[in-house]
Amino acid sequence: MSPRTPRPKKPASRRPTRQEASLVPEPGGLLDWRDSRHFSYQEDPCTLCGTPAMLRSHAGEPVHKTCAEAWIAQHPAEALLGRFVSDAQPKRRDDDHA
Repeated sequence: MSPRTPRPKKPASRRPTRQEASLVPEPGGLLDWRDSRHFSYQEDPCTLCGTPAMLRSHAGEPVHKTCAEAWIAQHPAEALLGRFVSDAQPKRRDDDHA
C-alpha cells in the first residue's frame, strides 16, 4: 500500500495580482496548464464535479481542466478574482524565428 500524501490546504482568500488576473482566459477560452505542477499521482475529488481528478489548480485544488474552463464560462465576474488561471508564459523575442 502506498502512503497517501496529505491534501493541499485551501489557500486563504486574497486579492489576485494584476498579472494573475490577466492570466484568466476569456469565457469559453482554454486554460494553459502545461506546467507539471498541475499533475498529481493522487486522485482526489474534483472540487467542481466530484469525480476523481489528477490535475491541480495553481492553488492546489483538485480539478479537471475542462471543469475549470466551464466554471470560468459560467462565472465570468468571479473568474476575474483568479481562482483558475493559466500558466504565465515567458516573453518571446520578436527576432526568434528560424
